Amino acid sequence: MFRPATGEVRAKGVPRAPNAVLHPWLQHELLKVLADLPEAPAQDAQPASPAQWTTWLGEVLHGPLPPLRLILVWDNLAGHVSTSIVTWLFAHGVMPLYTPLSGSWLNMAESVQRIICGRALNGQHPQTAADVITWLEDTVIGWNAAPTPFVWHGKRQERRIRAKQRRLGRSAALANHQLIAA
Repeated sequence: MFRPATGEVRAKGVPRAPNAVLHPWLQHELLKVLADLPEAPAQDAQPASPAQWTTWLGEVLHGPLPPLRLILVWDNLAGHVSTSIVTWLFAHGVMPLYTPLSGSWLNMAESVQRIICGRALNGQHPQTAADVITWLEDTVIGWNAAPTPFVWHGKRQERRIRAKQRRLGRSAALANHQLIAA
C-alpha cells in the first residue's frame, strides 16, 4: 500500500495472498491510516449524502453512509470487488476507486512496487521464498526511513523538460531567436 502524499509504503511479505490473507491485512492497515486522519464529524452531525458518494459510484446508495474520509485506488482484481470487503470499506468511509481495465499503470502503488522489488532483489540470488520476503520487508523499512512523496510536476518533471530542451537545441528543430544587428 502506497500513500502518495507522504511516500510511505506499507507491505507484508507472504508466500500467497488470497482474500483470506489480503483483506484482514488491508483492513488493519486502513484502520491505522484512518486513525491518523482528522477526526470524523460527530455522530450527531449530518451523515454523508448519497450525492457525495455517487460522485465516485455513479449510482445512489441506500441507507445512511458515513462521511467520506479516504479514497483507495486499486485495480480490478476479483477479490477487490467482493461484497464483504467493499461493504467494510463503505462502513469506514473509504471509497474504492478502481483503475480501468488494462490501466494498472495508473496505480502508483505498482510503480513503487517495481522500485522496491528492484532494490530488494538487485544483485541477490534468493534460495527460498523466505529470503525474498525478508529482503522485501527490509527494503520497505529502508524506504520508509526517508520516503519520497509523490509530487505532480516536481523536480523530475523539470529535469525531463530541461533534457528535452537540450536535445532540441542540438538540432535544427530549435531556432535561435537572437536578432542579428545590421
